[in-house]
Amino acid sequence: MRVFLIAGEPSGDKLGAALMQGLRARVPDVEFVGIGGELMIEQGLDSLFPMDEISVMGITEILSQYRALKRRIRETADAVIDARPEVLVTIDLPEFSLRVARLVKAGSDIRVCHYVAPTVWAWRPGRAAKMAAHVDQVLALLPFEPPYMEAAGMRCDFVGHPVVTDPQASPSDEAAFRLKHGLGEAPVCLLLPGSRRSEVTRLGPVFAEVAERLHEMNPDLRLVLPAAGPVAELAAALCDRLPGQPLLIDPRGRDPEEARAEKRAAFAAADVALAASGTVSLELAAAGTPMVVAYDMNWLSRQIIGRLLRTDTVTLVNLVAESRTIPEFIGANCRPGPIADAVLRVLEAPQEQARAMRLTMERLGRGGPPPGDRAARAVLAGLGIVDPEGS
Repeated sequence: MRVFLIAGEPSGDKLGAALMQGLRARVPDVEFVGIGGELMIEQGLDSLFPMDEISVMGITEILSQYRALKRRIRETADAVIDARPEVLVTIDLPEFSLRVARLVKAGSDIRVCHYVAPTVWAWRPGRAAKMAAHVDQVLALLPFEPPYMEAAGMRCDFVGHPVVTDPQASPSDEAAFRLKHGLGEAPVCLLLPGSRRSEVTRLGPVFAEVAERLHEMNPDLRLVLPAAGPVAELAAALCDRLPGQPLLIDPRGRDPEEARAEKRAAFAAADVALAASGTVSLELAAAGTPMVVAYDMNWLSRQIIGRLLRTDTVTLVNLVAESRTIPEFIGANCRPGPIADAVLRVLEAPQEQARAMRLTMERLGRGGPPPGDRAARAVLAGLGIVDPEGS
């Protein structure tokens, strides 16, 4: 059995790796081809080209790299058709993945499964009907998503979110982290400006100014910046601009598991986090780390998306827990002053977020079968293959 997978950012790489593990447990001779990052490569994928070449978000950013992306889309679709897999699994990154799926369907009868349902409940609901023309099945991370996909004519399986099975740092790991970096009992604030180059470039100056304000108001506060691999160089440059004694957790040149363990320890040691909108809010919730979310985009993207948005929050913890306990500053509201004030309020009263974070983990599948296994079972069921372990 051959499976072609496409992932274009760290969160997708994580989903892909867990799915690969689940498939191999059930079909030992499965062969994987496609595009992915370090986690998928560790699972045996030989990526066609570096994953970060297709990790682009935002209308202006996509337009500025349109020719290069179009070439990669065509190249990837041709590779899928040539490989003749039993199934193509595209993982998130709809700007790239669904264009590849369209070309693949136009040139073959290969089954297409898209992992991570588009946020049609938040904006552009017509996307579900459009993707149904070239997507056979959707794997949903959020429990309320299947009805939207099924209404458009696609099979949709809620498989849970892999964040619920992430290993968490122990108290001794946290203590060792603080000792290693000389943090003592100082309060710690994580800065998480994103995993895409466009995000770090745009949010970096805002986060740096927030850091300046926090340092002025609380000089004892220590800043820690865990860098995502694809943007480590940008994160290092940002860290050089931060006040006090900032700590950069740089994964470059390190054993991947060692780097991930240090990141987990940083999350556990943190008293508060300022994070870009996205999956990282769930990682923080899994670690029980209170947070503030901020995100901005270029003017054109802001105007278009702002008019299309159908929900009053974009933070996943707020959405899944059906609460609004996580402060967020999106678009025009992404301003250093209010953000810094919110970080300090959360630092002083973190307990308000605890219930929402616990409920989010429960609803995403904590305590149940691992999402990677559930995703593998759903993919095999979509192919009509009986799961040897039972589904």
